[in-house]
Amino acid sequence: MDTIHKVMDDYFKCWNEGFKTKDGKKIREFLSEDFIGYWGHSDIQQPMVYDSFYDIESVLKQYDHAEKHFEPMSITERKSNEEYLVIGTEVNVINDVPHPAKCMFVWRKSEGDWHLQREFIELER
Repeated sequence: MDTIHKVMDDYFKCWNEGFKTKDGKKIREFLSEDFIGYWGHSDIQQPMVYDSFYDIESVLKQYDHAEKHFEPMSITERKSNEEYLVIGTEVNVINDVPHPAKCMFVWRKSEGDWHLQREFIELER
């Protein structure tokens, strides 16, 4: 299980680097080819759905002073250590204001590397 913790740490490090460089290439390397994501909050009826081709760079360019980290609550091994279901809280600190969200990630090992298969993100507000 230490491996999935390292994968998650590396993934969030790439996001934080991307906020500085505005380059999403390293983030995209974590996404599986058939990645699907869902993002929502209390003010919208339906979550936004996105795939591995979404414009990460435009997201990064929206934020000049941002950093994110993840606080895992539950990690479940599936498929004989080839897949993990990770649930927790992602905190995006934007201009010194924290924006927590509940998250669920599905990580799958493919061709020797870990890739994000699915993510579900719901802002707590």
